[in-house]
Amino acid sequence: MLWEILSVVMMFEFVFLLFGLFFIAVLYSSVGHGGASGYLAVLSLTSYGMLESDWLKQHAWVLNVFVAGIAFVYYQKAGFHNLKTTLPFIVASIPMAFIGGYISLDDFYYDILLSLVLLWAAWKLMDKNQYKSIKEGDLNFKKALPWGGGIGFFSGMIGVGGGIFLSPILLLKGWATPKTAAATSALFIWVNSLSGLMGSTFAGNLDIDLEIIPYFIGSVLLGGLIGSYYGSKIANEHSVKKILVVVLIIAGLKRMIELIF
Repeated sequence: MLWEILSVVMMFEFVFLLFGLFFIAVLYSSVGHGGASGYLAVLSLTSYGMLESDWLKQHAWVLNVFVAGIAFVYYQKAGFHNLKTTLPFIVASIPMAFIGGYISLDDFYYDILLSLVLLWAAWKLMDKNQYKSIKEGDLNFKKALPWGGGIGFFSGMIGVGGGIFLSPILLLKGWATPKTAAATSALFIWVNSLSGLMGSTFAGNLDIDLEIIPYFIGSVLLGGLIGSYYGSKIANEHSVKKILVVVLIIAGLKRMIELIF
């Protein structure tokens, strides 16, 4: 009897997890993000949250690769991708994300700082007076390399693709419109997630559960298709910006809640 009850509880938990992953994929992909910070939040609410940080990071990266890839295809086909904007960030981020993937980070003060930065970015994006006019021509390798390298390194350490950092930077600096930022972030996240996975592989820490990952992928693929279509085809620039603010708040509060509880 006890075993039957436990089986039912585990089944409901797994269904909740799949729905949560689907919802996160819809929300994040609509702004060109892979959703890693959201996936980590959902996983932390289940028994999977008790697993090693390397396991959690790697599964989040795998899901990122699929969702960010879908988002990029949709935004690129809709004509919002500018390679000149994306390339300098990617060039700097690849080696740094690879290095960051080697590192297992568990730093209380770092998590507090990260949460505050994400919430600060959300607040800034809500303030219309903080916006600069779009000056894509002002972006060059010299300006983008430090940002790309820094984002790549920290993303590799904490197990995300970096879109939650790159998108607000592009908008607050006036380097891209919301939809161009979404396209740039999607490709940036895809590359960073692969680099992080490679870093974990070379460090000998690759631990992908081949029994459950297909279910995870199925959920986020469906969510990614829906969110990417909405963001690139239906939503206007202002709507994409508002969704991005919600994503940043979720990511920031998620880390705060984890620290408290």
